[in-house]
Amino acid sequence: MSGRKTRTGQGSNSAQVRLYNERIVLQALRRFGEASKTDLARAAGLTNNAIGAITAFLAAAGLVVELGKKREGQRGQPATMLALAPEGAYSIGVRIDRVGCETVCVDFGGHILASRSHDTLLPPPKDMLAAVAADIKSIEREIGPERWERLAGIGLAQPYHLGSWLRELELPANSFRLWDDFDFGAALETETGIPVFVENDGNAAAIAELFYGHGRALSDFVYLFIGGAVGGGIVLDGDCLRGGRGNAGDFAMMPVPASTLPSVPKPERSFDVLLTRTSLAGLKRHLRWHGHVVDTLAEIGDLFRREPRPVAFDEWIDDAVAAFVPAILATTATLDVDHVILEGDLDCGLIETIVERLAVALAAATPESVPVPKVLDGSFRARAGALGAATLPLFFNFSPRSSILTGTAPMFREFRDYAVRA
Repeated sequence: MSGRKTRTGQGSNSAQVRLYNERIVLQALRRFGEASKTDLARAAGLTNNAIGAITAFLAAAGLVVELGKKREGQRGQPATMLALAPEGAYSIGVRIDRVGCETVCVDFGGHILASRSHDTLLPPPKDMLAAVAADIKSIEREIGPERWERLAGIGLAQPYHLGSWLRELELPANSFRLWDDFDFGAALETETGIPVFVENDGNAAAIAELFYGHGRALSDFVYLFIGGAVGGGIVLDGDCLRGGRGNAGDFAMMPVPASTLPSVPKPERSFDVLLTRTSLAGLKRHLRWHGHVVDTLAEIGDLFRREPRPVAFDEWIDDAVAAFVPAILATTATLDVDHVILEGDLDCGLIETIVERLAVALAAATPESVPVPKVLDGSFRARAGALGAATLPLFFNFSPRSSILTGTAPMFREFRDYAVRA
């Protein structure tokens, strides 16, 4: 990811501790929705005096607002309730996928204020750069200068290795190979003059779930996203695990047994990978084998809702669930995580059906004395990737990552007093 590291070394100093505590308070308010200073002191493990100083600073910075007074219990004075200020910060998110692109603007509360999209096969990178830059300019005009002044940055979420696995995804190589050597994040930062925070699309969507979805109640979960390919992320202790190359949670490459569906090409190895059996590209291929030619997500949704539903869907869903089960059991056993969140690009009932069947299959397949992973439906559907991209600048500027305390966290451009403070 891009960013300028300004602090190194081990151990904590008072400025780092103060910064971390401020972010703990922001996280607590995000999870509670609203809270009193007493609630925040209890959640953060801080004194009332410390919470008072922190909330006063955050309110002066425009990140926290007072909602009024509310009585806590039967005795004592009513407590002042606090909440995050939606207008405290804004962010741009750009999600690039192999079959489309979406750019959104969100406020500090995660509400999408403006969006632009291109539902098309990914063009050469320079063409995509021009389109995204134009969309960002258009959004800047739409939201106005006051909001733009509090922009925390641009988040970019895209699959790594865009030029790989084209045979399994049935995509042309002529334009996709150009992406392998093109640093889109750096080019976008140069083009716009705005700091760009880069993550793979699976991690970004997991961060959106952490910030604004199930993560408000869960600090540990495995996140899976079914799109044109298959992505995912791993959240542990309230932070997104990145790995040595920033590609932790690359579930697409998990080895699984070969499919028995007649539409699936035979693997080149003795095993297949999750990507082949669980992506929407695989679903399209199986539908086509049955004579149903679909090109867009909307067409898949319309066909899924048809009565009677084509048998091809149930065949593919059962095959996808059979592939997910060993991958999930291996992952949850390794990480000691109880919750799996499944998300997807479709909002037609397909993902809900997969979640239901997957829960049953996991209950039947989980070994003795091992907790059955709990499968949860994701929160944002097709918007997860773009919202995740937009969450990146907010996450890295305002979340309490433990690396802040050791001075090893990347500290990004200090372009506002309310963002990253030394």
